[in-house]
Amino acid sequence: MRASSVEQIIIETLSKEHAHLTSQQVFEIIRKRLPAVNQSTVYRALTRLVDSGKVSVSDMGTKAVVYELLTDGLHHHLVCQKCRQIMTIGHEEVEDFFGDLQLKNHFQIVTNHLILFGICENCQVGTNTNTEEM
Repeated sequence: MRASSVEQIIIETLSKEHAHLTSQQVFEIIRKRLPAVNQSTVYRALTRLVDSGKVSVSDMGTKAVVYELLTDGLHHHLVCQKCRQIMTIGHEEVEDFFGDLQLKNHFQIVTNHLILFGICENCQVGTNTNTEEM
């Protein structure tokens, strides 16, 4: 089994699922098409896809990192620490922030998937989030 065929099936899987999937979830899905594939092959293929910029890897606050196809352009996420809701934000919303950081710190940012944790509007209801009183 060629690595390129595994990579192609991973890309197809991530494209079809439109979700953040763990390496285990990817493995379980593609094993139906490629019964002879093993977990380490899938993991190595995911790593190559991340290194080539085709797939992002992120820590969304769960127990395992997740993978997502990067065909729809750069985007980022806001994750609620209470209800685990995930909101997608466009890169244009943080582009100036990235640019300012790069200029001020003489640093080239290569992050292609920013995850910010906080509390969503629904979970803030009845919760005092004013840090001045803490």
